[in-house]
Amino acid sequence: MATAYRLPDPVPVPVAEPPYMPPAPPLSLATRPLRIALFSGNYNYVRDGANQALNRLVAFFESRGNIVRVFSPTSDTPAFPPAGTLISVPSIGFPGRGEYRVARGLPENLKREIRAFAPDIFHLSSPDLLGHSAKKLAKAMGVPVVASFHTRFETYFEYYNLGFVRPIIERVYRGFYAGLDEIFVTSAGFGEVLREKNYIPHWAVWSRGVDKLRFNPAKRSLAWRREIGIADDDVVIGFVGRLVLEKGLDTIAAIVAELNARGIPHKLLVVGDGPAREHFAAQVPGAIFTGFLDGEALARAFASADMLLNPSTTETFGNINLEAMASRIPVVAAIATGSNCLIDDGANGRLVPAGDVGAFADALTLYLTDAEARAASGAEGLRRAEGYDWDSINNVVLTRYHEILAAKVAN
Repeated sequence: MATAYRLPDPVPVPVAEPPYMPPAPPLSLATRPLRIALFSGNYNYVRDGANQALNRLVAFFESRGNIVRVFSPTSDTPAFPPAGTLISVPSIGFPGRGEYRVARGLPENLKREIRAFAPDIFHLSSPDLLGHSAKKLAKAMGVPVVASFHTRFETYFEYYNLGFVRPIIERVYRGFYAGLDEIFVTSAGFGEVLREKNYIPHWAVWSRGVDKLRFNPAKRSLAWRREIGIADDDVVIGFVGRLVLEKGLDTIAAIVAELNARGIPHKLLVVGDGPAREHFAAQVPGAIFTGFLDGEALARAFASADMLLNPSTTETFGNINLEAMASRIPVVAAIATGSNCLIDDGANGRLVPAGDVGAFADALTLYLTDAEARAASGAEGLRRAEGYDWDSINNVVLTRYHEILAAKVAN
């Protein structure tokens, strides 16, 4: 009888399981891109030094991989394209200055959008209704909030016979800047002025830079000067800025009248436009007005002047001073927060008591009549301008963001 054989059952082969891998930890704030919400009263609809600095800052943030959303009033005819993602907020025209908009705060739909965006940090650039609304939202969300101090609003109203408004603005400052994680100012001296006035409790410096490829002495053009009626041997006083009263236009007119009374030859070159142009032009009938200039045309105008006159006391930094320095021309400016940080009296220009027409005329006469003094101060200004690099300056803000966020995590 045949014996039946059964094949043995197959030996099970163990299936190798993948080795245990713990879940990847979330990227830390130190390594992942930051999500930044920035709030501005004027991000790009009218050009000024403050909003151009903010746009450069946002462009720098995004060049480092961060994500920025900007909330600001907007216009159908903006002055320049915005950096970052710009989101319009409701606004109304400013009474008497229709080119400016006043934000009405954050409506609920934008608050929902901001919560969905989940910013790591809020950056406020103006103590207006929008800034107050954003500050309140940030506190409710438990998100750090910083601000930058751009404009001496409290000084503006005196130029329009509204000086009684100043104490109100000062109270607004004290409430708005209280309780913030950081307040960025343009210079240590300016920060101390604001702290001593009890406008802000603390500060960090976010200075300004200059594009040295754009603003440089090589842009000087005798041909352009001739085209606009300036002879080769004319010595030119340049003024660059928006034509608004708070820039010191009445002071400029008085200085020009004083130079004329002294018989000091000069040409006044006015670069810019604004609502006070007609008023100002009537005061300085011999001046040459170019209107608004930008880009290479602006750089050419700076370099083609022989000195810059800046009597304004409302600036927090005075970008035009730095652009003049990079163009190798001396600066005659008022002793004020926007110039003290850049001008070393007698070295790269002259600092004059604000509104002192005779002292301004004296300082300008030196440069109008002494080519060697003019050249020496211009050369020193150019040397000092070399240290103002935009990327290095903007990186200070990003670094401070990270410090604030790291401290929040640690606590």
